[in-house]
Amino acid sequence: MLILIAGPYRSGTNDDPGLMEQNLKRLEAAALPLFRLGHIPVIGEWVALPLLEQAGSKKPGDEPYEEILYPVAQRLLLKCDAVLRLEGASKGADEDVRIAKARGLKVYYRLEDIPRTYLVSSGKLLSLRKTGILA
Repeated sequence: MLILIAGPYRSGTNDDPGLMEQNLKRLEAAALPLFRLGHIPVIGEWVALPLLEQAGSKKPGDEPYEEILYPVAQRLLLKCDAVLRLEGASKGADEDVRIAKARGLKVYYRLEDIPRTYLVSSGKLLSLRKTGILA
């Protein structure tokens, strides 16, 4: 599955770039475990931040920021199969969950609840771990 990782990015930071970076690292920490379960993780900021730079955004909340950051997540949700909602207050992540539920997507709140992906080879189900794809 393509899974959007949603959680605090700007929320609670008072727009402090260091705190926003810490929040991004927290979101990113969930990406590798998702990948190892056989899924494709995606974080809206991975797409939005380069676009913000190209658009000339100077600070959170400026015109390019508002034009790009949340709409990126909304567009990604049109392609995603599920959302992993990490803990922490976040209006943006709450909106991601609302949109996902409205689209009928599964919303997970713990990595442990996300199913492992299996491959089909010669008509047999194979665990990604048994194929060597996962360590």
